[in-house]
Amino acid sequence: MKRIKLVIAYDGTRYCGWQLQPKQITVEAVLNKALTELLGEEITVIGASRTDSGVHAYGNVAVFDTDNRIPAEKICLAVNQRLPEDIRVQSSAEVAADFHPRKVCCRKTYEYRILNRRIALPTERLYSNFIYYELNPEAMQEACAYLVGEHDFKSFCSVKTQVTDTVRTIYGLDVTKVGDLITIRVTGSGFLYNMVRIIAGTLIEVGRGAYPPARVQEILKGCDRSLGGPTALPEGLTLVSIDYAL
Repeated sequence: MKRIKLVIAYDGTRYCGWQLQPKQITVEAVLNKALTELLGEEITVIGASRTDSGVHAYGNVAVFDTDNRIPAEKICLAVNQRLPEDIRVQSSAEVAADFHPRKVCCRKTYEYRILNRRIALPTERLYSNFIYYELNPEAMQEACAYLVGEHDFKSFCSVKTQVTDTVRTIYGLDVTKVGDLITIRVTGSGFLYNMVRIIAGTLIEVGRGAYPPARVQEILKGCDRSLGGPTALPEGLTLVSIDYAL
C-alpha cells in the first residue's frame, strides 16, 4: 500500500464545489471515479481544500492510498486521459503513509480577481467579479495591513462555520492593479469558511469608499460577522497553491 499526493487544477464553473454531495457533480466525485476506473480499486481521495461551488484552482492537493503498481509519477498522466477537460492533475508523487493534507502545516495562497471597468468582458465572466463602479486599489492596499498577522477572524467567516477556533495567520495580503484587473492575493496558514471571499468583499467596500481603510481594524476587533462586508461572488476566487514543508 502506498500513499499518492496529487496537485489538481480545475475550472470550478460547472461543479458544486470540491466536496462530495448527494446528487451533485463535484470535483472530488469526478476524481474518485476516474482513479477507481484507472487503478481497479475503490479510491476515495482526501482533499486539502474544500473549495465552494464556482471556485477555481491551480493547485489544490489531495491524497489517496493504492496497491496498484503504476509508478506514482505516471498516475497524473494516466488519470488525465479519463478526466474531463476542466480538471487536470498537474503532478503525482508518493508521500509518507501518514501524510494528511489537512493536518500538516502549510501555506495556502488564494487570488481574488476583480474586473473593474464600465462594461463587462464576456471572456472574463467566469473567472472574475465584474464591478462597474471605480475602485481605489491604494485604499484597499492600505486596509490590508490591518489583517496581516495572527488574529481572530471571526468577523471574516461565515456564521455557518463549524469550527470553534477562529484564530488564523495571514502571512501576506496584497492588492495590485494591471489594466482593468484588480487582484487580491492572500497567503495564510489556513482559512475559515468563506474567509477569503469576505475579506475580498470588505476590501471592495473600502475600494468604493464605503469604509475608510481603518474600519477594517474595527471589524477585525469586533469579532462579529455582521460588522464585515458582503461575501464576494465565488467566480473571482482561485486557489493558487498549497505549500508544505515536507
